Amino acid sequence: MIFPYIEVHQKKSKMKLMFGLPLFYLLLRCANQALGVTIQSVPESNSDGVIQTELEKTVSLACQRDSSSELQADGELVWLRNGALVSLKEGNKEGRSSVCVTPVLHADNGANFTCHLSKNATVTASIILNVAYPPQISGSEDVTVEEESDLLLQCDIEANPPVANTSWTLNGEELDLAAGGFTVTNDGFKIQLLASKVEKSLHEGTYACSAYSDKYGQHTKTFSVTLTEKTMKFPLMPIIAGLVVVFLTLLLAFASRWKKIAKCCKKISK
Repeated sequence: MIFPYIEVHQKKSKMKLMFGLPLFYLLLRCANQALGVTIQSVPESNSDGVIQTELEKTVSLACQRDSSSELQADGELVWLRNGALVSLKEGNKEGRSSVCVTPVLHADNGANFTCHLSKNATVTASIILNVAYPPQISGSEDVTVEEESDLLLQCDIEANPPVANTSWTLNGEELDLAAGGFTVTNDGFKIQLLASKVEKSLHEGTYACSAYSDKYGQHTKTFSVTLTEKTMKFPLMPIIAGLVVVFLTLLLAFASRWKKIAKCCKKISK
């Protein structure tokens, strides 16, 4: 009783396989025809349609149309960058169209390049650029502030991939935030170090901000901070206004007494 059941089951499986395979290939062919255009790139994109590149590199894109007669009648190829039309030269629109991004810039990170048929925008293909770059932290800077004023130091840490961690040091040692009354802020694009009412004994010295990237390693910038004695700041505008008032008062007083002075001079001359 078991063998007939196996035989019937096998026949049904073969029938399903016979009908299933043609249906699968039919769907696959329809899917390829629906795409209609393909994008080839150097460097190549991954399975998610993302191209990994770096600053100052070159990315070459080539869009090719399906060779079927139906798509040939749909006209030229069109490129868009983030939805904006890319200007193409004549002869770079028919059948195969190329776009070159060189040099790759920060602004190209996340840029979406789309190619489609001019008469059928549904026949399209897209890729995205993922631009890797290190944090722009390097060099040194001299900073001079007066005592009892505010000290603000800043480092740009924007990077792709984002930096793993950041730190501040003073004279080569880890910065004691509490002792110096420091406040540190980090928004992912820049880190800031702020101290209010600075004192020479606590805040003068060499500061360093560092950012560590798993891809690019550690980057550091130094600040040589010098504190000067507090200077008295005179309110210049109020002083000028006061002098003007005094001058005008004296001028009016002199004018009011001018006649008396003139009479006295006449009497003396006689």
